[in-house]
Amino acid sequence: MDAKIFTARPASRSRHVLAEGPVWMPETSEVLWIDVERGSVHIGRIVDGIVEQTRQLDFDGRVGAAVPGDRGSLLVAAHDRLVIVGPDGVRRDGPILVAPGVASRSNDGGCDPAGRFLVGTLALDDRTGQEFLYRLEHDGSLTVLDSDLTLSNGLAWSPDGRLLYSTDTVPGVIWVRDYDPESGATGPRRRHLHIEQGFPDGICVDSRGFLWVAIWGEGEVRSFTPAGEPSDTVRVPAPHVSSVAFVGDGLDRLLITTASRDLDEDGMLRHPDAGRLFLADVGVTGAPTTAWSE
Repeated sequence: MDAKIFTARPASRSRHVLAEGPVWMPETSEVLWIDVERGSVHIGRIVDGIVEQTRQLDFDGRVGAAVPGDRGSLLVAAHDRLVIVGPDGVRRDGPILVAPGVASRSNDGGCDPAGRFLVGTLALDDRTGQEFLYRLEHDGSLTVLDSDLTLSNGLAWSPDGRLLYSTDTVPGVIWVRDYDPESGATGPRRRHLHIEQGFPDGICVDSRGFLWVAIWGEGEVRSFTPAGEPSDTVRVPAPHVSSVAFVGDGLDRLLITTASRDLDEDGMLRHPDAGRLFLADVGVTGAPTTAWSE
């Protein structure tokens, strides 16, 4: 199979500090994403190749992830806890993710095939190997899947739901484990990929089971076969590529989020589109994702 190189094009009018966590919402044909540093959740529609924002919700502190619920709510991983935003806009607190006084915060999350929400944490100091990957069960309790991470990041499932991919950005590792999509039972974690150039961030899976990985610091999205072999590359005119998702009614467009964070004045002059959303046509379709089961 010959590897292909694609180029992403800017697809938003505004720049973000740290855009992240794109999610396609098929029921309304909308895109959801966040700006971590601004503590904001955004929803918009794709119109003529541009993601036009229609709604924004703001939170105190950073936001790590947000997903739609199957009854019209939003589940948001706020700085240290989960927050449920009802269809009427009323907010209520969910479980605590970070204990008071601990220098950590929530980070990337996603829903398994049964609608359970998984979310990780990251260290805000120099600690390593002490961060968590949690799963929010249907009864509202939290299950710990990992407790030895440094910067828990992108999550994705194989098309049949029987493999869970999870990212630890700082060591550059993407893990894989067997996963029962009904019960949530997991097998032993094993190393799937080690990224040596750049840092793996958000991830998604296409309908063939290929993994698409946002590479922070390299201005790329790289794809890998189910066996872990390198495949296609998407070049993005922004160095800090943060996450990726297949969007559109046919799940036939790749939406890529980027950051302007950590770029000085010279860096922004060289990368004026850093922080924007991007779209790329890569010739494949994405695997459907699942809403949070409220």
